[in-house]
Amino acid sequence: MADEKTIEDGQEIREDIEPISHPVEKYVILIGDGMADFPVEKIGNKTALQAARTPFMDLLARLGEFGLVKTIPDELPPGSDVANMALMGYDPQKYYTGRGPLEAAAMDIKMNPEDVAFRCNLVTLGFRDGRVFMDDYSAGHISTDEAIVLVEELARIVKSRSFELFPGVSYRHLLLWRGGPEGLDTVPPHDYTGQDVTEAWRVYEEEPLLYEVLKKAVNLFHRHPVNIKRVEQGKRPANAIWLWGQGRKPVIATIPDQYDIEGSVIAAVDLIKGLGTWAGLSTPEVKGATGFLDTDFHAKAQTALNELADKDIVIVHVEAPDEAGHMGNIEEKIKAIERFDKEVVGKVFDGLKSMDCSFRLMVVTDHYTPVSIRTHARGPVPFVVYDSLEVKDNPGVFFDEEWAERSGVVFEEGYTLFPHFIGAEPRYVELDPKKKK
Repeated sequence: MADEKTIEDGQEIREDIEPISHPVEKYVILIGDGMADFPVEKIGNKTALQAARTPFMDLLARLGEFGLVKTIPDELPPGSDVANMALMGYDPQKYYTGRGPLEAAAMDIKMNPEDVAFRCNLVTLGFRDGRVFMDDYSAGHISTDEAIVLVEELARIVKSRSFELFPGVSYRHLLLWRGGPEGLDTVPPHDYTGQDVTEAWRVYEEEPLLYEVLKKAVNLFHRHPVNIKRVEQGKRPANAIWLWGQGRKPVIATIPDQYDIEGSVIAAVDLIKGLGTWAGLSTPEVKGATGFLDTDFHAKAQTALNELADKDIVIVHVEAPDEAGHMGNIEEKIKAIERFDKEVVGKVFDGLKSMDCSFRLMVVTDHYTPVSIRTHARGPVPFVVYDSLEVKDNPGVFFDEEWAERSGVVFEEGYTLFPHFIGAEPRYVELDPKKKK
């Protein structure tokens, strides 16, 4: 390597890299969360992508570079945090510290190096015969208005020099443990829907201070008016919290610093907004974006096009297919994929063509969320990169898992797809990013 000079936070500038000269003017990445799936007998042993009508993604597969990308390293859990970090060009094996600190960034929560952030779900637990069951990882997708009442009351009870609880959206919230340990072996609640989680619950007992927070939540929520009303309406109560995805804040070089481009992330969920924040991208609010099946697909696409007026790159994340996968609902997953194709991919593709500029457009899913298992799974996922300056010809192919595998194109290290898409190597590297203060 050529001579290097040290810049802030221990980053190094790589002077062996040629000055960045971008071949195109605009870059867009469209992520359909959890679209990949296993064949489903109910729909003729097709996957959701194969069964859905996706004329725009199919067209791009025929005109672009089409293949598979391995977003989840073997050593890490198959979560959206790991996968989307890779899709933004960061090696998760170097930079992933946990889901909590990413969501803290999206919520503008200031973390000290010694703090640990936990994702905090409102859940429905069943306490039966001395065992604990995960009846619902989202408390029936509780509304944000209801959730805020519960979380704000609990926050007042648990607030101390050690703990602070922050309300988020729907069932997704955050607990900050000032100076806490990060080694607790927690599990994602959506991986255990309908299952016995007694042993996972007992893990919290290893940290008595933390376990006391969980007990206070159960006691408060047990007969809370919000839950009484939900039960009367035939809905699941939010009768507990579930803490997971903990970690300390990561240290990463931003996308603008690495590639000389400015950009935005369009997303409804704090996890993706937090990744965007750490990556140095803006995260504009989108009215009607919910992170659920009822999200406003059209508004996300229009916001992306608006952002391109003064941004070089925009990343759009749509959660809906993933939520349908967690629900085990193949019909809803197909519907979400079709809406993603028509209202996001189609609208953005048409909008880019009308801008009279060169562009690259990537469509990708981050991981598998099979309806048959209702949680995330490993495996390389389909992607396509369309380049307005270099249109390809792949007749007769479709955007799905099988055709992507047939292409023979595989990015084994998912984080390398981003610089390939941008057409430039990153200029900065980190020095032991997990070990810095």
